[in-house]
Amino acid sequence: MTTPAPVADPAGAAPGLEAPAPQPASRRPRRAKVLPYLLGLPAVLVLLAGMAYPLSWQVWNSFREYGLAQQFGQDPTFIGLQNYITLLSDSGFWTVLVRSVVFMAVTAVVTMVVGIALAILMKSIPGWSRIALQVALLLAWAMPIVAQMTVWNWLIDDRNGVLNYVLSLIPGVDMVGHNWLVEPLSFFAVASLIITWASVPFVALSVYAGLTQVSEEVVEAAQLDGAGGLQMLRRIILPILRPVLVILLLLQMIWDLRVYAQISLLQGFGARGERYDLLGTYIYGLGVGQGHFGVAAAAAMIVMIFTIALSWFYVRELLKEDQQ
Repeated sequence: MTTPAPVADPAGAAPGLEAPAPQPASRRPRRAKVLPYLLGLPAVLVLLAGMAYPLSWQVWNSFREYGLAQQFGQDPTFIGLQNYITLLSDSGFWTVLVRSVVFMAVTAVVTMVVGIALAILMKSIPGWSRIALQVALLLAWAMPIVAQMTVWNWLIDDRNGVLNYVLSLIPGVDMVGHNWLVEPLSFFAVASLIITWASVPFVALSVYAGLTQVSEEVVEAAQLDGAGGLQMLRRIILPILRPVLVILLLLQMIWDLRVYAQISLLQGFGARGERYDLLGTYIYGLGVGQGHFGVAAAAAMIVMIFTIALSWFYVRELLKEDQQ
């Protein structure tokens, strides 16, 4: 008696073998949703370990009377929102806040414009000149802040400065002895120029990296459709680079809002006082200079809240893209 040959399963299973039971569809998406959180958990734990104590200490001190007396052993007392009330009722704080926001906006926009222009230039010029420009940008980016300020102080010095000497070579112009750090407007113009010079390399190289990822087919198609240089930049390249540009602008605004070292060093070169303060030097003066550590902690919390508000636009855009 002949045994009939096994019939192959239409689904493709081996003859005589049963196909494995399919895995429930609901289990696979659940694992896919949990995995990113598990991968990001170590980084979150490291951030919490490094920031939890100083942040909680600042928050707690912003609700206490913590001044010079407490530095010499007197117990701090809880005063609730009094530090915030004292700070927000001070017109000087609002003046510094408005001045810092204007400085941040101008410096960040100029940095982005110059950085994008240099990135487009790097994409257009030959290889040897592009490498020379990139090396120059990296050297400017790698220079320590104190070294940067030493060079710039030599350039703008009122007695032997290169800038005053070069400007005085123009017929009818006498800038010998002109102090660029006396007037607040010229003081912050110099500060903005220095910070822009130091920040442009990061923006330029980041945008250039994004430009290298723009598809050549898209550019050629736009050229065939008759798009000019400005049209291609405004309607094709910048929209493609929009995620990169948004995060770069956000980082520049945060850095320029919290700038401290350059302003403090410029003040050390000969211009001091509240007229030359931004938020960084203002908070430092409140705490270390005047001993009002509780009020300084409250000011730091307000700056942090303002920074989070600036960041919320980018976070909201990320959430929208994630939902799509």
